Amino acid sequence: MSDFLNYLVNGALSGLLYALIAMGFVVIYRASKVFNFAQGELVVFGGYMVWWTIIQMGMPVWIGLPVAFASAAIFGLMIERIFFARLVGESVFSMVMVTIGLLILIRGIVLVLFGPQVRAFPIIFPLEPIILGDVVISRSLLYGGILTIVIGLGLSWFFNRTRVGLTMTAVAEDHQVAMSMGISVQRSIAFAWMLGAVLSTLGAMVHLSGRSINMMSSDIGLAALPVALLAGLESLAGLLLAGVLVGVIQGLASAYLDPLVGGALGSVFPFIIMLLMLLIRPTGMFGWKTIERV
Repeated sequence: MSDFLNYLVNGALSGLLYALIAMGFVVIYRASKVFNFAQGELVVFGGYMVWWTIIQMGMPVWIGLPVAFASAAIFGLMIERIFFARLVGESVFSMVMVTIGLLILIRGIVLVLFGPQVRAFPIIFPLEPIILGDVVISRSLLYGGILTIVIGLGLSWFFNRTRVGLTMTAVAEDHQVAMSMGISVQRSIAFAWMLGAVLSTLGAMVHLSGRSINMMSSDIGLAALPVALLAGLESLAGLLLAGVLVGVIQGLASAYLDPLVGGALGSVFPFIIMLLMLLIRPTGMFGWKTIERV
């Protein structure tokens, strides 16, 4: 029973980490209708900003983190200004292809600036685990889970209740209609990319605290993909439930099914659930249904 509780609790917290990374997908999608295939690379870039400010530049954490977040936001703004400002009103396919090119570009930038070697990531959260009876909990996952819940609920309120958030949602529906209503499409998309880059940096901070970073750390973006698609690409609060479900399923599958099949099933199982969800409900559990007149 103690092993089961450990798998359950730590799986749920890992799922909340996936939900935090997946928020980058959803924020950018809700403002621009673009599915960002370079999300994992944004996480790595944000992680290297944290490493550069704290380790390389020797800044204290309370100064280094704000500088890293600001650098990530500027990088997100540059991405929008250079690539997506020219694509306002263009097809979704064009924007998606740009994100694939962006994935390759960010990898190249990271390799040129920081090199391919593995680097020690700064310790943001204490390394000592929290022990509750027989349950051992990572502090970084616990604090990250709390942050994810607060941010997820806050962003859900922002997009559904504030004028700026509703404006960004209107932009995602149709660029041409939004422009005809006097809405600044470029400003909304730029803010979404800046916010997505900051969220990616926060996810890197939680995921990599006390560990190491290199280009392979971008795999966390792929791991977060089932969470985003399971919840639905418009639902921020729904990411919390989807993240917990994916994390628990992955943890239990790794513990109980991997020994039966020789391993690796735990990492694949969330994608199986994702594919089944797409077959049954392509919009996800909480995604919006599109109503069209024929």
